[in-house]
Amino acid sequence: MIYDFGVVGAGIVGLATAAEILRARPGASIIIFEKEDGIARHQTGHNSGVVHSGVYYTPGSLKARLCREGAEATKAFCAEHGVAIETCGKYLVATNAMEIARMDALHERAKQNGVEAERIDGAELARREPYVAGLAALFLPSTAIVDYPGICAALARMIAAAGGELRLGAEIAAITEEAETVAVSSAAETLRVKSLVVCAGLQSDRLARLAGVAINHQIVPFRGEFYALPSARTALVSRLIYPIPDPTLPFVGVHLTRTIGGGVIVGPNAMLGFAREGYEKFSFNLRDVAAYAAFPGFWRAIVAHLGAGASELRSALSKSYYLAQCRKYYPSLTLEDLAEPFAGIRAQAVLRDGTLAHDFLFAETPRMLHVCNAPSPAATSAIPIARMIAEKALARFAAA
Repeated sequence: MIYDFGVVGAGIVGLATAAEILRARPGASIIIFEKEDGIARHQTGHNSGVVHSGVYYTPGSLKARLCREGAEATKAFCAEHGVAIETCGKYLVATNAMEIARMDALHERAKQNGVEAERIDGAELARREPYVAGLAALFLPSTAIVDYPGICAALARMIAAAGGELRLGAEIAAITEEAETVAVSSAAETLRVKSLVVCAGLQSDRLARLAGVAINHQIVPFRGEFYALPSARTALVSRLIYPIPDPTLPFVGVHLTRTIGGGVIVGPNAMLGFAREGYEKFSFNLRDVAAYAAFPGFWRAIVAHLGAGASELRSALSKSYYLAQCRKYYPSLTLEDLAEPFAGIRAQAVLRDGTLAHDFLFAETPRMLHVCNAPSPAATSAIPIARMIAEKALARFAAA
């Protein structure tokens, strides 16, 4: 059998893309390849579970629009499919004069992005969140928490109901583009599809190269470590608590997040990872490290972000230093509260000139579309991102 479409990767972007293709082309045959024995096993299943409002992004940018549309679409999807979600809101907390200035700039950006935001002073923050310390805060009521693996499970059910197939445990060994099909091989079998979309996240660059596609970037893993706070702490904050981000840094900083299961987690930091899929502390994969160490853009990026990298490394090695970042706005936390660590890994695309890619990267051939970078917050924006990918793929493949 030759399938109309193939999708590699059963994270939220891959599944949403497959579902969108089937919505646009009812009756099309489609197969999804996933190397793990379950769906949503990597970035989708190892994040903080936040549906972001879109306050951080440049007004009028694609990221700002996709985040806002994605938040609305995610909430509607969860309501329709019975997936757990809670619109709890979050506070961006300023703890010094510089952060107040940055907070006010974010408040203006929120207005430009159409994101509801309320500026409150320190006294009002203390009234609302007695255990949180800050001079002022920006409240974003539309921020939500959600079960992203639950969304993936609902998408998988939709795909199956529409006739799609999901191959688990199908690690891709070869991709060969032919005149009229693409041959996709795993250890067990070779299947042919007329059109292939690759949404492989942490392995996206490797699969592009495996398919013979020329790319100008390297995936570098960044490890984010979280701690689950003890149950005695979970009732002490009612919303998400974030710091005011430093606009010169690529990550938003350590924060407190309520989870859909009723807990509270703190984190993440963002340090260089030594394994793309190594979630245990001190995980090391020689192949992964050798790949980015041989890439010139990696060393240029390291030099450009040396100070931030040293700080993140210190937070990973010293729990006391990690705690100090949290205590800026949650001063009563103790070392004993940071008791249950876990980690996620972000696929950061680094360009040859050392630039960290924060926009979409696609690699295309007549019958393949490789999604090499789907920028954060990809989980929040997955539904409109999938629509964009599907439209791009369908338009291109219709002409093939």
